[in-house]
Amino acid sequence: MPRKLRFEQEGAVYHVLNRGNYHAEVFGTEEAKTAFLQCLDEACAKTGWVVHAWCLMSNHYHIALETPAANLVEGMQWLQGTFALRFNRLRQEHGHLFQGRYKCLLVDPDAGLGPLCHYIHLNPVRAKCCSMETLGEWPWTSLRWLMQPPQRPKWYTTAEFLRHAGELADTPAGAKKYLEYLAWVAQDEPARKAMQFDRMSKGWIVGSNDFTVAMALEHRDAAAALTRGDRDAQEAGEGLRQALLDQLLREAKRTRNDLGRSAKMADWKVALAAAMKAKTTVTNRWLAEELHMGSLHEVSRRVAASLRKTTNYKT
Repeated sequence: MPRKLRFEQEGAVYHVLNRGNYHAEVFGTEEAKTAFLQCLDEACAKTGWVVHAWCLMSNHYHIALETPAANLVEGMQWLQGTFALRFNRLRQEHGHLFQGRYKCLLVDPDAGLGPLCHYIHLNPVRAKCCSMETLGEWPWTSLRWLMQPPQRPKWYTTAEFLRHAGELADTPAGAKKYLEYLAWVAQDEPARKAMQFDRMSKGWIVGSNDFTVAMALEHRDAAAALTRGDRDAQEAGEGLRQALLDQLLREAKRTRNDLGRSAKMADWKVALAAAMKAKTTVTNRWLAEELHMGSLHEVSRRVAASLRKTTNYKT
């Protein structure tokens, strides 16, 4: 069976989710959950994603994310692949960690995003992991960042779900009112039905009928372009990587000619490669070829060491 097309668009919003292989408890420990959030943090730094809500359960995750650049596929390949590699290395295991390709639903930014965030925030209550009274303290959903602003990373935003819940302010009083709103939603079946809670993880889209029709037409055009071999998206991604490389070279007071003239593992080249790795999803092969760094093994080893020194990455 052919794989479904991943619809990518600048500024698109998605509900992304996946389960452990054979429903295994991938996130059964705090260490595993923390490691996944670390990977999500790195993925957002590389891709520019904006996250509106997330939730980690014992055997699956939910993320409501926005892609300012059309890079869902590239980012998700890095996120799931990197987490699986780290997870298996930690456990000294092999094999597939997730049950297959992640599922993603297109989300209507106007009519679907707010309800989706409410749905994700209430997931621990539906699963009986916590009560409505203790939901604000449950550690494995982004709701805790609403309650504790100092913990928030730069890529997280509360704007849309607070707006949908009644134009609430991002203040302690607004957070309290939002919890009260969620408690009402949890008890009010007509409200959940109106917000299409039963459709949040099914099909391919979350939103109004008009949005569904519009996206169906665009999806058809995108599928046709893919069939024709249209490589605009790939070329645009490579263009962004090359532009960042030029920017980093200027900041280092170097030129592209210096890449070929300097030693393969010159300190400044390793630092440049680490910066590219932190801000994009470039592969070690790309770095080895574009920066004239030679051995893939040495690129991996030296760049990983550089990242460990300059960030909290756990490569």
